[in-house]
Amino acid sequence: MSVTSVPALDKTFQILDLITDSLQPLTAAHISKELDLPRSSTHNILQSLLAKHVIYKDAENRFHLGSYLMYWAGKYEQQQGVIQLFKELIVQYPILLQHTVTLSKLDLGEVVFLACHEAPAPLGFTFRAGVRVPAVFSSTGKAMLSTLSMENIKSMYATGFPAPMTPRGVKNFTDLEAELADIQNSRISLDDGQLREGMYCLGTYIRNASGNVIAGMAVSFLQGEYEVKRAEVSAVLIELAKQMEQRLGFCSNEAK
Repeated sequence: MSVTSVPALDKTFQILDLITDSLQPLTAAHISKELDLPRSSTHNILQSLLAKHVIYKDAENRFHLGSYLMYWAGKYEQQQGVIQLFKELIVQYPILLQHTVTLSKLDLGEVVFLACHEAPAPLGFTFRAGVRVPAVFSSTGKAMLSTLSMENIKSMYATGFPAPMTPRGVKNFTDLEAELADIQNSRISLDDGQLREGMYCLGTYIRNASGNVIAGMAVSFLQGEYEVKRAEVSAVLIELAKQMEQRLGFCSNEAK
């Protein structure tokens, strides 16, 4: 997939990097001169960043980093916390260690893999951190989507439903909705060869202290062992997810 540069966004990051690296707060004129940017463009970008509290301006019209960056930092720290919990707690579940277990997040209709415990036996699919796949075909993606409304889900795919990656891939929103209804009842999702033929994945979601779903977790099998281990692995996967949620501060109604 080719990467297309967005000039306005590139300039925005140049400005933020300059403000971050500077030992002193900077004026708009200094920023414009230092980066060789038109004053009008610099002014417009700074005004947008001010409006979002990404930066703030002092009494001498100099710019500083703003409080909104703490929101981003908090989300990043939360994500890293989930990864550390995953690595810390999965070792307590020997049955899961026999398989490939992945942790991922939902991002703009795609699943982004965050971490992976690799099984001894290869599956023929790369779960490397940073790899992205359409959420509608992934067990973790479906698990996370099951907590959202169909209206919200459809808005993620405004350009159309993703093309299936294998012949088994779900093909439209109607079929997806039926799959999500099953997940809502069981908390377990299934990728039955939709990412790769012959590979089956069972997934579930993980919630934070606010009850928001922040990650998905899945166990992958070769097709032949799926039916034998499905029930036991599903129960253990949910147990691990609930343990992670508890550590993240989530308190379910069941426990009240």
